[in-house]
Amino acid sequence: MVHAVYPGSFDPLHNGHVDVIRRASRLFDKLTVGVTHNPLKSTALFDIEERLAMVRESTKGLSNVDAESFEGLLVDYMRARQAGVIVKGLRVISDFEYELQMAHLNRQMNADVETLFVMTATRWSFVSSTRVKEIATYGADVTKLVPPATQRRILERFGALQDDVPG
Repeated sequence: MVHAVYPGSFDPLHNGHVDVIRRASRLFDKLTVGVTHNPLKSTALFDIEERLAMVRESTKGLSNVDAESFEGLLVDYMRARQAGVIVKGLRVISDFEYELQMAHLNRQMNADVETLFVMTATRWSFVSSTRVKEIATYGADVTKLVPPATQRRILERFGALQDDVPG
């Protein structure tokens, strides 16, 4: 059985992520979406439990996909879960440059782990969590960029924030 992990912060989960999850789920016996806090990124919009819920709701029809949170090094998590493949989605050249370095580092730390790059479908290549958050902050519609589970939470979050603004 080949167990793969698709790691990321998924803050928030968008359609590009879901595209990679669906496609990778066809390649492996088991795919775990590993949701983590990235200390190098700015403050999270959603907490880990909310992000896990978005992933689980958006992938409920994929029987070989699960979602878990983890902390620390990815290679340590891979070892603990007995997973052999890291799945990384690529949108643009700059993603490749960064992810190639990470793949080499991960391989140095755990030679039993391979990294598979999955090109995000062209229709989602411009979508990033950062851009989704930015667009939502301005009250613009992100319906076409995110799955319904994310859209609902974005509306709840930004609706609540707007209600708190003194009039």
